[in-house]
Amino acid sequence: MPLPNRVRPDGTLFADTARGTFYGNRGGRFHDPSTQDVPTRMQATRQWLCCVLSFKGRKRKVWGHGYTELFFCDEVTALAAGHRPCMECRRHDALAYREALVRGLGLPETPLFPGIDHILDADRRDGRLKRTHRLAAAQLPDGAMVLAEDGAGFLALRGASALLWSPAGYVGRRQRPLGLLTVLTPPATLAALDHGYRPRWHPSADAFGAT
Repeated sequence: MPLPNRVRPDGTLFADTARGTFYGNRGGRFHDPSTQDVPTRMQATRQWLCCVLSFKGRKRKVWGHGYTELFFCDEVTALAAGHRPCMECRRHDALAYREALVRGLGLPETPLFPGIDHILDADRRDGRLKRTHRLAAAQLPDGAMVLAEDGAGFLALRGASALLWSPAGYVGRRQRPLGLLTVLTPPATLAALDHGYRPRWHPSADAFGAT
């Protein structure tokens, strides 16, 4: 049976056989190794990372007594949940993300990553609940993740399209919605996406056309 360590775009955890294309953590252990049930907590610390699946041949016992290992369909999903690129295994991407975030937020100085984690934490959480944001569709960049207004699930914006999310990849295409939308991707990450950061999409997105 798969562990409940797959991450939805709203940051919640669930079990699924789809492994995904990215890996990550939330700063430590917040699961119970003895039961391996869905955790009652959202995080161990504010450091929510998105990592590569393989790095320097390291091997781990997943959901043992170490940190809580997580898996994402793709980076678009991880960013929507509130994670950021890892500085250790994805240094180039992490620096590119920070540079775009600084430009997008108009920060006077480049913060250290713990400072970015504070910004993201305020954007993504309302206590133990996911913080969402009602924003105009016209101002949203590609890579933003929104809730379908008809309750059909999660939609990732890409060009003129909104791609229907599933744990194993994107499974449908709609016209990009208009008006006010419920946005999952934190505003700080939206600013980074709007100022040049390009997330890595699940390969299934290409079946619906490029940006």
